[in-house]
Amino acid sequence: MITAETAKIAIYGAGAMGTILGALLTKGGLKNVDLITRNQAHVEGMRKNGATIVCQADNTEINVKVNALYPSDMTEQYDVIFLMTKQRYNTEILENLLPYLKEDGVVCTTQNGLPELSVAEVIGKERTYGAATSYGATFIGEGKMALTSKIEAMSMEVGGYQNDNSKNELLADILSYVGKATGKAEFVKMTDNLIGARWSKLSINAAFSGLSVVTGMTFGDVAKKHKTRKIALGVLRECMDVAKAAGVTLATMQGHDMEKMLGGKTAGKRFIAYMVLPIAMRKHKKLVSGMLNDVLNGRKCEIDFVDGIVCKEGARVGVETPLCAKIVELVHGIENGLYEIDYKNADFFEL
Repeated sequence: MITAETAKIAIYGAGAMGTILGALLTKGGLKNVDLITRNQAHVEGMRKNGATIVCQADNTEINVKVNALYPSDMTEQYDVIFLMTKQRYNTEILENLLPYLKEDGVVCTTQNGLPELSVAEVIGKERTYGAATSYGATFIGEGKMALTSKIEAMSMEVGGYQNDNSKNELLADILSYVGKATGKAEFVKMTDNLIGARWSKLSINAAFSGLSVVTGMTFGDVAKKHKTRKIALGVLRECMDVAKAAGVTLATMQGHDMEKMLGGKTAGKRFIAYMVLPIAMRKHKKLVSGMLNDVLNGRKCEIDFVDGIVCKEGARVGVETPLCAKIVELVHGIENGLYEIDYKNADFFEL
């Protein structure tokens, strides 16, 4: 029987989020984790100095000796591959990974949005798993990452994609080593409602990651300022409406019922949500969107897989999503030099 300590594990796409996951799994006691990336400076930095996690919200630093590889260094087959690359390249990447996945091995995607469909198209539903991940990170370089969420706020919820969930316990066992490294025993949770967990995480990303790109602000500032707070709540309601129309039951996040807490439609419930939102985001207040970092570095971001997928699903189930559509429009405009990243972009939204 394969266990966390006997499984061969790969973190494929060891950027900010992936390096933190791989480093904490290793620190927790697993010796069988490979961190794989094409970034030469990052690989060489990890090989020389280990992986360093700068915990900005906790004012601490963690350094872990890890096994860093280039894709060309891969020679073995893996029991579990955590897929942490950009979603737009899933088909090509997974086709290249197939020879390195054991016959009964699984891919667990931690990507944003609803990525399991594209994964399953290549490797099959029975080997496709997903993890809704709740922590933020920024790439510093040469082996260094910044963890922008509080350690106590970190969590992952793992489940199978339209299969029997037979590998849930193995994946939870593996991810429990992050809890051992951080002292957060409840870091990982298994779910048989992966799509509900995905939509809960997608709702937060559509609101805060998208607005972080549009305005250049942290999640905390988005939740604090009047205009962006109202926009974020509007986006959350759009996401909840689409999920409900699609027959999805949203999963709780950190023990809270998002729809009950933030999705109310009456004036009184909207006022309560307005007051609660900054408190709900306080553990992630220093987080900025990874998409913002992409745009600032001249790269195309994944807005089409975040707010864009909400628009696509909304059209499919007959729910209008004008706020998500405006975020997509503005982000593409920023990418193409039509707009500047600025809080004043909030004026483009009709509430």
